[in-house]
Amino acid sequence: MILVWLIAIPVAAGLVAWPLDRWNAKLPPWISLCAVTADLAVVLTQWVAHFSEISVTAHGPWLSEVHQEWIPGLGISFHLGMDGLSLILVTLTALLGMVSVISSWTEIRERVGFFHLNLMWILAGITGVFLALDLFLFYFFWELMLVPMYFLIALWGHQNRLYASIKFFIFTQLSGLLMFVAILGLYVTHGVNTGTYTFDYMQLLGTTMSESMSMMLMFGFLIAFAVKLPVVPIHNWLPDAHTEAPSPGSVILAGLLLKTGAYGLIRFVIPLFPSASSRVAPVVMSLAVVGILYGAIMAFAQTDFKRLVAYTSISHMGFVLLGVFAWNELALQGAVLQVVSHGISTGALFFLAGSLQERIQTRDIDRMGGLWSSAPRLSATGLFFALASLGLPGLGNFIAEFLILLGSYRVNATITVLAALGLVTATVYSLWMIQSIFYGMNKEAWKIPDLSIREMAVMSLLIICLVWLGIYPQPLLTTARQSLEHLRQAAALSQTVNPSQSEQTGLSGTIRDRFEEDSDGIRGTR
Repeated sequence: MILVWLIAIPVAAGLVAWPLDRWNAKLPPWISLCAVTADLAVVLTQWVAHFSEISVTAHGPWLSEVHQEWIPGLGISFHLGMDGLSLILVTLTALLGMVSVISSWTEIRERVGFFHLNLMWILAGITGVFLALDLFLFYFFWELMLVPMYFLIALWGHQNRLYASIKFFIFTQLSGLLMFVAILGLYVTHGVNTGTYTFDYMQLLGTTMSESMSMMLMFGFLIAFAVKLPVVPIHNWLPDAHTEAPSPGSVILAGLLLKTGAYGLIRFVIPLFPSASSRVAPVVMSLAVVGILYGAIMAFAQTDFKRLVAYTSISHMGFVLLGVFAWNELALQGAVLQVVSHGISTGALFFLAGSLQERIQTRDIDRMGGLWSSAPRLSATGLFFALASLGLPGLGNFIAEFLILLGSYRVNATITVLAALGLVTATVYSLWMIQSIFYGMNKEAWKIPDLSIREMAVMSLLIICLVWLGIYPQPLLTTARQSLEHLRQAAALSQTVNPSQSEQTGLSGTIRDRFEEDSDGIRGTR
């Protein structure tokens, strides 16, 4: 039942916080902060209890599982499961949930209770996405996190908030509907072949289907997750949504919502449709490189601080896409580490962008400069997270991108070399951002208050996390390894079930071949 509590706590907190601002507007943020702290405490107990006791069952390395019948006539169940991958991402959700609540403390002044209702329900939806093992339940949580985010942008955003919120909703809703159609197609295909109609993820793995059906269903999932990641050229909603969203919304968007796309690719797309995924791998990895370079170039062209950070997200999430479709142990572990490191560093940059806008009422980089003299703590933390974003050795982002490039090199050297150019462009826009905002001439004689104790406390926590991931990432990699190994085995076995499809090759052979070669290599080095 511990998994149910992780979802129920923020749902209940949102309902409690909603009416409280009628009596005192300071109560809703406290309720939300207590809720995300409670979720973080619950997750940390899972780390303590299960880190060295990961049990392998017939269905994989589940640390905790809840399975109750919901609508048995339709094969729908309330099935939640937490493995190492889910544990990492739910921990990130609770951590960045705390950051988003702190960032709302002084920024949100109107309809505070309703704001925190939406914020808590977004976090509940994201947590559900990372835990759901029934595809109908997964889609329910997928929609649960989208609708409150629409309200967050539309009601508390900036000047063009209605345009940005509608654009966000159209992109995500249409792609989500495609995924729902694909879920129904998989449900029917499995039922026709086996006589058992179910939405259970574990039973749907290895479903026998034709090559054309596999490709169509795979695209339904792939497009939904690619929009959320986002992948160029279906990224257009992201810069506007980030720019117009309030700071807490930007933290959630960059740190968590984009990560649901990466999670979906790892958990669903390749394990459910390995042959189809292998066939499109060359195209997808090429799009990843395009996103890496395009995002970096566009970031350098921005003068809006939040828009600049938004384009850096497109660039850095391209590395995640590259690692996922390389589909070997090194690349996948790098992708998971990149998801966490990028969530922390970019969430922090959006937090700082919101703090700056609240102090000087602008996001225009051309109007900034020389802020270090009046706000040294804010400037120092901005310097740290900008260096993390460019991949400074000793921080988590560097280890993640290094592992991804090392793993993808085994698949395609040319694509890897082109992707590595993204590290060079990241250095250019990060150093330019630091120079333009914190150094140079103070053109408008800014004298701003520095980060408060409350703000410094949350920034210090994120700094510690990134340094720890850069110096000693092994606990996280160990936690993710067994889950990723299980997913790679599921993909390889699925190709065995569909022998006619396993003849199709990706960049370096079938998923099964990649798994066997990688396993031999790992055994040889141990």
